[in-house]
Amino acid sequence: MAIYVDGDTQVLVQGITGKQGSFHAGQMLAYGTKVVAGVSPGKGGQKVHDIPVYDTVQAACAEHSIHASIIFVPAAFAKDAALEAFHSGIKLVAVITEHIPVHDAMEIMAQAKIHGATVVGPNTYGLVSSGLCKIGIMPNNFFKPGKIGVVARSGTLSYEIVGNLLEAGYGTSTVVGLGGDRIVGLSFVDVLQEFEKDAETEAIVMVGEIGGNAEEEAAEFIKSSMDTPVVAYLAGKSAPEGKRMGHAGAIIERGKGTFASKESALKNAGVPVADLPFEVPKLLEEILTGRRGK
Repeated sequence: MAIYVDGDTQVLVQGITGKQGSFHAGQMLAYGTKVVAGVSPGKGGQKVHDIPVYDTVQAACAEHSIHASIIFVPAAFAKDAALEAFHSGIKLVAVITEHIPVHDAMEIMAQAKIHGATVVGPNTYGLVSSGLCKIGIMPNNFFKPGKIGVVARSGTLSYEIVGNLLEAGYGTSTVVGLGGDRIVGLSFVDVLQEFEKDAETEAIVMVGEIGGNAEEEAAEFIKSSMDTPVVAYLAGKSAPEGKRMGHAGAIIERGKGTFASKESALKNAGVPVADLPFEVPKLLEEILTGRRGK
């Protein structure tokens, strides 16, 4: 099975006539995603990859049954794009845009809560239910159907680890990119809860990094509430205190959010932590073999 999106999910692309929106709309179509409409103000009536373009989200929703939206608009307009999606009744919004002002991100999350919507990102690669639906910018070739769920803060590390899993014979059920900003929609705990309810997800790979306390909170949840096994990899082992490493959320402050604290919390919750990305499949095999032998 899949979480959040599946083969029936119908998708809207906001910013579809831009370079990134147009390219990735085509890639999503090639993957098999049901991209049914696009929005670009002032470009209504055009078509991109034979996808009809509308001036507003409301106009697109009047013509199509849209379940999810992906946002490719510049940071200055991302908040308005997300709010337009919420007000039009769209319940899943993936915000690819990075460098969104913190106060705009705060308002996006507050409005999502009011409207009962789920936000993936900002500054995310999106999410994919392998073989069914891709809403994001990840390369198509790595995401083959299987029983391993993946949830990550880092995009490139996700691609590397999913590629390593595939080479080892493991496909994926759903892969979710939380986003690298300080304020994001979904958390590790949110996604782990969904994977725990999915009978088709046999194990989970969690890709974390320094900064914040999301991994420590995930460790507490895994220890208290999960039966599905989890394997982890953490980026940023050598990062000095106070140094931001790539993501706005990946910063160690006053001794909090360190690699050591996250690794310790996860190991105390029974989660094996790989030293290097290519070690993840081996740890996964060990934990699954142990489970099957019981």
